[in-house]
Amino acid sequence: MDKFRMMFQFLQANQESFMNGICGIMALASAQMYSVFEFSCPCMPEYNYIYGIGLLIIPPIWFFLLGFVLNNNVSVLAEEWKRPIGKRHKDPTILRYMFSSIAQRSLIAPAVWVSVSLMDGKSFLCAFSINLDIEKFGNYSVMNGLTETDKLKLLARIPCEKLFEHQEIREAASRYIKCISQACGWMFLLMITLTAFLIRAIRPCFSQAAFLKTKYWSHYIDVERKMFDEACKDHAKSFAKVCIHQYFENISGEMQTLHHHRSTGKDDSDDREEDKRSDEEKLMGIRAQDDMNKVLWNWHTCKPPLALRKEQMEGENNGKLNGNAKGAANGLVNGHTHEVAKKEWAVYYSKV
Repeated sequence: MDKFRMMFQFLQANQESFMNGICGIMALASAQMYSVFEFSCPCMPEYNYIYGIGLLIIPPIWFFLLGFVLNNNVSVLAEEWKRPIGKRHKDPTILRYMFSSIAQRSLIAPAVWVSVSLMDGKSFLCAFSINLDIEKFGNYSVMNGLTETDKLKLLARIPCEKLFEHQEIREAASRYIKCISQACGWMFLLMITLTAFLIRAIRPCFSQAAFLKTKYWSHYIDVERKMFDEACKDHAKSFAKVCIHQYFENISGEMQTLHHHRSTGKDDSDDREEDKRSDEEKLMGIRAQDDMNKVLWNWHTCKPPLALRKEQMEGENNGKLNGNAKGAANGLVNGHTHEVAKKEWAVYYSKV
C-alpha cells in the first residue's frame, strides 16, 4: 500500500509529465487500434460515403473527448469558470490558457488516427469510389448498357475485392484513390507541424511576462485545490477521531477510568496528550457540523484575495478564524468554537 501511495504522490508532483505520458500512450493506442481494426466497407452506394467519412471523424472525436476525461485539470477549469467572483477576481486569460493546454494534449491522439487513416487509404477509397470516372482506368465497355443506378452499384464494389470482377480496373482505381488519400495525409501532417511551429515561434514575440503570469496562476489554482482537499481530509480525520473518542468517553466512563488506572507508563500518557493536542490544532476551532458546512460554502462563494502579509495575533484575534467570523473572507461562523492560540496568520488579497 505504501508503494501505491508513493506512486500516487509522485504522479501528483509530476502531473504535467504524467499527462504528457498519457497523451503519448493514447496516441500509440489510436495507431494500434487502427492496425487491429477490421475495415469492412459495405460496398453499397447509400452507405459507402457515410462509413468512410465516419471512420475518419467519429474515432478522432472519441479520442478528443477521452483526452478531456483523462485530464485532471478539466475539473479545475470547470470549477474556476463557474465559481462566484467573491473577493477574488477571475482572469479570462488563465481560463483560456488552461483550456488550450488541455485541448492541445487531447488533440494528439485524434491527429494520429486521422494521419494513419489517410496514409492507409481504405476509408478514403470506400468514401469516394462512387465518384470515379471508370473510363480512365481501362476497359470502359463494362459500363455499356448499364443504368445510372447500376453504375453506382458497380463503382461502390471497387473497395471489395471479392465483389468486383474486373481486377485490373479495381487495382488501378484503388491505387489512384489511395494516392490522393496519402497526399491528403501528408498535407494534414504538414499543416499540423506548421501550426505547432508557428505557435512555438510566435509565442516569444508577445509579452513573455504576461505568459509567465498566466502560467503561474494556472498552476497556483491547481495546487491550491489539491492543498485545500488535503486540509479537508486532515480536518475530517481529526474531527472523526475526536468525535469517536468523545463518544466512547460518554458511554463508557467506567471503562475509560479503568483504562487510565491500568496504563502505568508515563510515556504512553504523554503520547496520548500530544496526539490529542495535535488533533485539536488540526480542528482549527471548528467543532460543529454547521460551522464546517459554512466554511466550505464560504470557500466556494467567497475565496480569499491573493495577497500575503504577516500579522501578529495578540490577545483576542477578533474571531477571524476562531468563532466570530461573521461571514468573513476565511469563512468561519459564530458558535461552537473556542479560542486557539495562534502565532501568525496570512491574509490574502489579489489584483489578478
